Amino acid sequence: MSDAVQRSLRAFPAGCNGEFNLPPDLAKVIVRGAGCELWTADGQRMLDFSIGWGSVLPGHARPEVVAAVERQLRRGTNFSYVTDQSLALAEELIAASPACQQVRFCASGTEATMYCLRLARAYTGRPKVLKFEGAYHGAHDVGVSSLFPVDPPDFPQAVSSSAGVEPGAETSTLVAPFNDLAATRDILVSYGDQVAGVIVEPLQRCLPPARGFLEGLRAATRACGSLLIFDEVVTGFRLAYGGAQEYYGVVPDLVAYGKALGGGMPIGAFGGRREIMDLVREDRFGQGDYVWTASTLGGNPVSATAARAALAVYRENGAYQRLRRLGELLRSGMRRKLAQHGLAATVLGDGPLAQVVFTEGVPRDYRSSRHAAPELARRLMLELFRRGVFLNPMGTKLYLSLAHTEAACEEFCEAFNAALGAVCEQPLPLERTQA
Repeated sequence: MSDAVQRSLRAFPAGCNGEFNLPPDLAKVIVRGAGCELWTADGQRMLDFSIGWGSVLPGHARPEVVAAVERQLRRGTNFSYVTDQSLALAEELIAASPACQQVRFCASGTEATMYCLRLARAYTGRPKVLKFEGAYHGAHDVGVSSLFPVDPPDFPQAVSSSAGVEPGAETSTLVAPFNDLAATRDILVSYGDQVAGVIVEPLQRCLPPARGFLEGLRAATRACGSLLIFDEVVTGFRLAYGGAQEYYGVVPDLVAYGKALGGGMPIGAFGGRREIMDLVREDRFGQGDYVWTASTLGGNPVSATAARAALAVYRENGAYQRLRRLGELLRSGMRRKLAQHGLAATVLGDGPLAQVVFTEGVPRDYRSSRHAAPELARRLMLELFRRGVFLNPMGTKLYLSLAHTEAACEEFCEAFNAALGAVCEQPLPLERTQA
């Protein structure tokens, strides 16, 4: 164990800044990245299939992004006010997003979704929000409600996946099964005059929406006077330049962005129709529907400059065709390896995203996508990590970037095959966990 790892284990709970929770013998300290590769403090080269939890879509140290940031650093790092770079980025975001007539910046996707929910409550004057079981909308109280419930209650009851959450969060949050439009409509009919908004990941984790599901949500929210909120922190600029709105052809009332928008730098943004966004205007202070928002680092010129450089990369001809091609290559390769080992598993995903779940059938929602053998899934992720693949061992998503290549996907699949062989030496029974 390197000195850097020992220091990390002393400094951080579980030796990390959240979620990875690696065994001490696998803990790492990263010193640099380039393209789709990382190097650790002990000199190990690793293939990166986490890619900053999807935030570094251009690839690590992309020259265009690096050069733009270097130029801006000499002009100042933060003014907590509109700059030429944040203004230009806002205009580019409004042009790209069908939902956005106006936007505001913050520093993360968590803040962006939080502000969207606050706006929905203020605009409608209603107290409750509806989310879908298993969806992650950031680290705030709604985001961790029914995120990964071990023993899920009956719908629409929410249960927090974290201790320390404000007690009222569970009563003010309603939960529906993803891809079940009928159940969602029933909840909205029962609680419709209390529901301020419905927040949804258009591609929930790696679960694609069923045909007509998003269109049905659009119609159902309009019918009950609620707002439809797209959490495009993951899908924004990843599935298409116009995000899920372009990809699926459905336009929400409010939308939240983060991750890939910043090209690797911290950023968040939220926007929507002008009459909704007007509620954040400071000259409304003292009025009952005024919504307070502010962010010290929101729209800072360094992040805005990086974002503009990243957007220019995404606009290059063939960028999204390349991401889709690489994603399909990765998913099909994983499916072949799983079939060779005779494992009951499904590979989910779309665009440059992939996830393996040990379950039979085609998952449609959180309960049908839960691992039948979570211990096996954990072991597989750790075996991949041991073989030089950097990823989140919780087994959520694999992210591809524009720096990934077919050779990188093939190298991953070889490591995946070896990891499957290792876990199959001592297989665990694939007994479905009862939901």
